[in-house]
Amino acid sequence: MCKYLNPALLFTILAGCLLTLGSFSDNNISSPSDQLKGKTILLDPGHGGTAATDSYRVGPSGEREEWVNLRVALLLGEMLEKAGANVIFSRMDDSFVSLDDRSKLALDNKADLFVSIHHNATADSTVNFPIIYFHGSAVENRASVVLGQKVADQLRKNLFDGQGPFSLVSDYTIFSTSGASVLRGTYGIPGIIAEASFFTHPGEENRLKSTIYNEMEARAYFEGIIDFFSSSVPEIQEKKSPLEISPFEVFQEAERMRPEALQWKANYEAGKALMESGEKSQLDSAYQLLTLSVRSFPDSYVAKHCHVLRADILARQGKKAQARMERKRIRAFYP
Repeated sequence: MCKYLNPALLFTILAGCLLTLGSFSDNNISSPSDQLKGKTILLDPGHGGTAATDSYRVGPSGEREEWVNLRVALLLGEMLEKAGANVIFSRMDDSFVSLDDRSKLALDNKADLFVSIHHNATADSTVNFPIIYFHGSAVENRASVVLGQKVADQLRKNLFDGQGPFSLVSDYTIFSTSGASVLRGTYGIPGIIAEASFFTHPGEENRLKSTIYNEMEARAYFEGIIDFFSSSVPEIQEKKSPLEISPFEVFQEAERMRPEALQWKANYEAGKALMESGEKSQLDSAYQLLTLSVRSFPDSYVAKHCHVLRADILARQGKKAQARMERKRIRAFYP
């Protein structure tokens, strides 16, 4: 049988609840989003305005990358502004903006952060994982590496259920002599180019058409940015290391469509197996396969290990200077 609570006891319970709620008020504890108040963040939706001339950045059923980039950026911008950030967009519609102008916007507005939003493409339609680029060397550009790690973690959490691989690499892995223009032009500001997923994966392209899915991606960026500003931001050092590392030429967009480029993972696995056999006579063949894998897909999640194995082969062949250069490349470009 139910019994009524004693009025005095009820009052004590309610008072305790009120005190508990008060302890979590804005006066006593700050919201994580407080980290964004007053921060100027440049959002750069990649590409734009090229549908009539560019037939490459389009998924199997016709969804274009620049459209997805813009949708995600606008949703993210709204979240950031509600949290008190000052948001600058490099574009707010499907228009062309030069790479130099994108960088200039960040510099002119003294941005605290530069985030370029992209989605990826490859001839291998089974590929789908996040790739984050920072500029220059991981040793010198620690702030951007930390930002990239925070965003990558949230993209995996929000879009991939915390499962699967991701890549965090220097932009020198794909542009071996200079890096990416927008990151090169904003060096000194913590910045990344983020390829959240692959629109050439049929299932992913279908998901990317959904506003709800776009919001999930925007939320991942938002939480990654909060995580970044919630910790101390490392200093960005003068850029020197990339100039000391010999360029490693890789396949560019059109070349990645070649049949041998589609064997990027099979070549890695075959090269690794040959090396693990312990046969010295197989080292040259292993080296060639590993080199082809990393040239085909230099920002893949196995590319770093390809370079590690290549360095080991060079060392075993007595090519010490070349092996040292490979290890220097790994430290700088593949954290």
